[in-house]
Amino acid sequence: MNWLLDLTPDEWNAVRLSIKVATVAMIASLPPGVLLALLLARGRFWGKTLLNGLVHLPLILPPVVTGYLLLLTFGRRGPAGAFLAEHFGIVFSFRWTGAALACGVMGFPLMVRAIRLSIEAVDRKMEAAAGTLGANPLWVFATITLPLILPGLIAGAILSFAKAMGEFGATITFVSNIPNETQTLPSAIYTFTQVPGGDEGALRLTLISIVISMVALIASEALARRVGRRMDIE
Repeated sequence: MNWLLDLTPDEWNAVRLSIKVATVAMIASLPPGVLLALLLARGRFWGKTLLNGLVHLPLILPPVVTGYLLLLTFGRRGPAGAFLAEHFGIVFSFRWTGAALACGVMGFPLMVRAIRLSIEAVDRKMEAAAGTLGANPLWVFATITLPLILPGLIAGAILSFAKAMGEFGATITFVSNIPNETQTLPSAIYTFTQVPGGDEGALRLTLISIVISMVALIASEALARRVGRRMDIE
């Protein structure tokens, strides 16, 4: 068991960076994820099907294609990347922030779908009743809708986190595999598989990746059930 925890400094850095990248990707995705889920669940507008397809596109595209599109858009010479770098000093390409962006994009469809299903399951009569009492739409969402969709929101956030922990193709295409900067767990595992004698390191990081993802999923289930029971009591 000791060999499992006997990580080198570079391996520890890969673990910490993966958790950091996945957490930032999850948190940054939550506000647009909730807004888009609400729009897709309740909106009636032309192009809704197209928007839904665009949101879920990362699920069906090869991750390398998604990473390449991110590179074209947010790279130093890309339209968005050049603008952000010049006016705000924000650089994504070959930075850990770019890894967070790639992971956020790949996990975004899972988050949106989980939240959307929760919104569609909400009894709109409760919202309508609050509206008849004079509550504005924002207050209705904050006090009625949001608590009701909280289990789905938690599930979506954790699914996004777990997806980010395992993301490889889009990340390595967009930000490469730079130790201590963009080398997350999947990239580090890939590196170990390419060098002689790297099997032990690859196995260590694989097991750690499995443990972190399983803990996240179990925590998601526990939180969702706890929130659900509390809502039933209330």
